[in-house]
Amino acid sequence: MQIILEQLGKRFIREWIFRRLSLELATGDRLAITGPNGSGKSTLLQVLTGAMPASEGKIQYFEGSNEIPADHFFRQVSIAAPYLELIEEFTLTELVDFHQKFKPFKQNLSTPAFIERLDLKASRDKFIRNFSSGMKQRLKLGLAFYSNVPLVILDEPTSNLDTRNSDWYFEEVQKLDADQTLIIASNVPAEYQFCEKVIDIQAYK
Repeated sequence: MQIILEQLGKRFIREWIFRRLSLELATGDRLAITGPNGSGKSTLLQVLTGAMPASEGKIQYFEGSNEIPADHFFRQVSIAAPYLELIEEFTLTELVDFHQKFKPFKQNLSTPAFIERLDLKASRDKFIRNFSSGMKQRLKLGLAFYSNVPLVILDEPTSNLDTRNSDWYFEEVQKLDADQTLIIASNVPAEYQFCEKVIDIQAYK
């Protein structure tokens, strides 16, 4: 997936969170968006995904030479972020089955196989509301990693993860397909050390 940002900006009332951000991402690029907490990283991601409108500028999405309409873009992206909620009334199996109706997994990975890869087999019939914060984050990341989409977006990916699960993240994120574009928002260098492109959101105030 290719993404082109032209003079993108977002403000709340009179305060600009970022502005005049121009950037081109090619298929397979790995981009890190850095900056301290509260600097606007998550806001930029929400603008990028269409969850929040931009105040100025333009975003274009391309798959090959074909432009993707903004209202179809959500089908092309998988996101793991602290502010995205899982459906707590579902069991793990029900949630994964539901997810796959909209975004099937790579290589036709089945729900049971996915759950086993995440080492959550013992919790397959457990309600999401009874998961720990670390289990929820591992699940969000797993859904993002294994969904068959051209763009993966991760916001603070190791939040709520212990050392063992952080190590799992570092292994899995680097297994993404070469033609998948990856965007990571983080202020933890270890989370994005493999990214070829890095922008500091504070440079666009």
